[in-house]
Amino acid sequence: MSHPIEDPNVPTPQSEVPREWLGTPQEIAAAHSSSNSRRGFLFKLAVGLNALVGMVLAAPIIGYLVGPALKKDAENNSWVSLGPVDAFPIGQTRLAEYVNPVVSPTDGETAKTACWVRHAEDGNFQVFAINCAHLGCPVRWFEQSKLFLCPCHGGAYYIDGSRASGPPERGLFEHKHRIERGSLLILTGQLPTLSTEACNGPKGSLKTLVQSIGADTADTTGRSAWNG
Repeated sequence: MSHPIEDPNVPTPQSEVPREWLGTPQEIAAAHSSSNSRRGFLFKLAVGLNALVGMVLAAPIIGYLVGPALKKDAENNSWVSLGPVDAFPIGQTRLAEYVNPVVSPTDGETAKTACWVRHAEDGNFQVFAINCAHLGCPVRWFEQSKLFLCPCHGGAYYIDGSRASGPPERGLFEHKHRIERGSLLILTGQLPTLSTEACNGPKGSLKTLVQSIGADTADTTGRSAWNG
């Protein structure tokens, strides 16, 4: 009588396995516990590695999206030194230059921006943007007449930057400034305009802008009536 050939791929029924091969209940429980803990460890390791890879891949994208905004905000609120206070004698108005922080490597000399610094007789400073308030042409200071004059359309401004005559509807724009450790610093990044004055005002609202325009219009009307 021939015996059936056992297939090695078919597992032997547990009932036919010798008892000593199966191990004690404690050993079986320990084996299951070890297997579960190893499986849990590998799962946590895989999740951690995936999270790490995701953070590495996401960092450049987040930096690309958020970086320019943070950089721009920092650049628009940069204080730049115009030099020592002693470089601007009392009673004189002098031209000064600074490098605009909003600059690219290809800007070269064009990154330099000019402004007029007035050191008044009372010791206070005024820092005027060089651009005419009409269409932005650079104004020049004439010591003999004590006037800022625009060569493009004949705009004229008094020594304190207020409007004297011509197309401009207001006086020269002024940079915010402060003195720190003997140096004159100005707030740069954005040239002073009506919009930046409104945004940097106490409330940063449209009301500030309207009040500024109204004040300039009233000043212009008053001076025109005074000048006949």
